[in-house]
Amino acid sequence: MKQKILTVATVLLALMFINGGLNKFFNYIPVPPDLPSELVKVNTALMQISWLMPLIAVVELFGGVLLLIPKYRALGAIIIFPIMIGILFIHATVAVSGLPLAIVLSIILLWIMWQNRAKYLQLIN
Repeated sequence: MKQKILTVATVLLALMFINGGLNKFFNYIPVPPDLPSELVKVNTALMQISWLMPLIAVVELFGGVLLLIPKYRALGAIIIFPIMIGILFIHATVAVSGLPLAIVLSIILLWIMWQNRAKYLQLIN
């Protein structure tokens, strides 16, 4: 039962990141008009670096797809991890209303990483 819950949570996490990556390329999700001004400043600053948002989008897409493939799930989790840290920091400091969702997604990612810890330990040894 625990494995089924983890699989469903992993698929949902992967789809969230795939959707986020695709949205950075195609802008199909409308921007809410009531964004905090601090968040608008952060997003504007990120957009000034012309290569950064496409890079984040590719990393989100690649990591999300890898999360869907059980053989490469550990690699996908490692690829997504720095993006998730950034999401957590943004929501902890600027857009606090999204913090609960960011925490839930982080817990799912950490759970995936914990389940694949044997693969990571091979890197250290």
